Amino acid sequence: MITPEVLKNLLDTAFPGGQITVQSADNVHFSASVKTAQFAGLSRVTQQQKVYAALGDLITTGKIHALSLQTAAL
Repeated sequence: MITPEVLKNLLDTAFPGGQITVQSADNVHFSASVKTAQFAGLSRVTQQQKVYAALGDLITTGKIHALSLQTAAL
């Protein structure tokens, strides 16, 4: 089962030094905030693409049904 802690660990690995929070009431629908210096100069779309890439197949396989995502550069 995917939990907020599992997602946070994946994102912490992909974005070391970032400010990351992940929440979920049902472990299927998630809300995440990812703030990292790696996003400096990138468009919001590119920032979100990097987050989705870090989560790999969890989204495409349906293990994460929905992800509300906020991203920003530090």
